[in-house]
Amino acid sequence: MSTATKVRKAVFPAAGLGTRFLPATKASPKEMLPIVDKPQIEYAVDEALACGITEYIIITGKNKRAIEDHFDFVYELDENLSRKGKEQVLASINRFSGYDFAYIRQGKPLGLGHAVLCAKPFVKDEPFAVILSDDVIHPDDQLMQPMIRIYEEKQAPVLALMEVPPEDVNKYGIVSGEPEGDGLFRITNLIEKPSPDEAPSNLAIIGRYVLSPDIFDHLEGLQPGAGGEIQLTDGIRSLLTRRPIYGCHFRGHRYDAGDKLGFLKATTELALRDPALRDAFRDYLVQLSSRLK
Repeated sequence: MSTATKVRKAVFPAAGLGTRFLPATKASPKEMLPIVDKPQIEYAVDEALACGITEYIIITGKNKRAIEDHFDFVYELDENLSRKGKEQVLASINRFSGYDFAYIRQGKPLGLGHAVLCAKPFVKDEPFAVILSDDVIHPDDQLMQPMIRIYEEKQAPVLALMEVPPEDVNKYGIVSGEPEGDGLFRITNLIEKPSPDEAPSNLAIIGRYVLSPDIFDHLEGLQPGAGGEIQLTDGIRSLLTRRPIYGCHFRGHRYDAGDKLGFLKATTELALRDPALRDAFRDYLVQLSSRLK
């Protein structure tokens, strides 16, 4: 078990094929699809940055080079913006300088559990966050920060939980747990994508985790589960036999940007919260709604 108590590292699985957004994702990463003016993965990295995380491990695959380029320094662009006096834009694109980024290729998309396992050489014996970029959390809502706080207090893994409609439980990992007050649960069981009859609750795991490094022992050698993939939920269920695991009940704004409708909702709502766009975009939506009646 790790002796480290502070969470300094975050893993971003980004090797999926993005089939729900074809043909847009045939040659471009789904993680680079823009929501307003930032790609999905940048919202995820910004969330980690706000938590004081300093090391970023992105699990990539074929046709994902654009992610590496996005977080790299581009001399020509930097010089062009500097000459034009666009200091605000320059500061925005360079705010990740000084942080450590590592990229690991996942040779085959064998599931979320396998993607997390690929990070083992960089995570080593430290606790770490896992952030799925297509689960977009509004920047005004805190989720990862309280999860890290719970981890550091309990020295135990923490999963983000959210209530979903009973008919949607087969799309998620579902947990049962004992309430410990203020939105905190001690997990007693986890099932990946159960049928509505099998689901122990409607509390679903969403794309935020804070994990201890011993999760790797429970992912190695794990047999494929739901969908024929190495499921992170299965590894966490195995880990539950060895140590306590907690759930943090999230009640804020979460957008499933891996789904077309969820992506459109995220784009619309985040645009409406942008001071530079809000008024004109709202007026446009009102006019559009009137025309479509």
